[in-house]
Amino acid sequence: MRLIPAIDLKDGKCVRLWQGDFDKTTEYSSDPAAVAIRFAQLKASELHIVDLDGARYGQQFNKGIVAEIAAQSEMTVQLGGGIRDSETVAAWLDSGVTRCVVGSLAVTEPDIVKSWLSRFGGEHIVLALDVKLDPSGEPIVTTHGWTRSSNLTLFECIEDFLNAGLVHVLCTDVSRDGAMTGPNFSLYERLVTAYPSLALQASGGIRDIADLEELRRIGIPAAISGRALLDGKITAAEIETFLLNA
Repeated sequence: MRLIPAIDLKDGKCVRLWQGDFDKTTEYSSDPAAVAIRFAQLKASELHIVDLDGARYGQQFNKGIVAEIAAQSEMTVQLGGGIRDSETVAAWLDSGVTRCVVGSLAVTEPDIVKSWLSRFGGEHIVLALDVKLDPSGEPIVTTHGWTRSSNLTLFECIEDFLNAGLVHVLCTDVSRDGAMTGPNFSLYERLVTAYPSLALQASGGIRDIADLEELRRIGIPAAISGRALLDGKITAAEIETFLLNA
């Protein structure tokens, strides 16, 4: 299983939000590129970046920082936040980003995202599906920064994209994100069982190396961790051992 460190950008700084709330922000560094280099030194080969300003305002204020990180870290960078048209996708890919992460638009304008999969290829588009469990335990896809629930289950949304060239799916149980309560293991086990051929990414709630070990046991191909790495809950020595045993 691949470990993908995460950096959230806001006002040019590396921050973390609690469950997507812009009013509950923790600043970690005023130098995101330095954080990326630290992650690269952990021998991580990929990096997940969220441009929070882009997500909030629809403009790419942090383009220079992302391009610097992509150039300096030599990691494969996937980026999300405010990607709403094909021109933005093309610009990010030209700036050194390998994969563009698309969230709400996959639900509100699925045909547009399908056209991007066709134009840019499945290796360059990640479907980011944020879910909340309904009373029966079904994962319902949310949109617009987790503020709106759709009428689609996670599985219905994925099924709709399978024939469009879908490769990468990033799934977050929003109740777990930033809360350090542990991933939703049962949800990811359902995903792996249903879609063994997809490049699935688990995100949200990772607390320690034991959580990563459990996700690997389940069979998830990749896991994204932000806060646990930034807070030092997962140490460099633990990561080295984890990667050696991959």
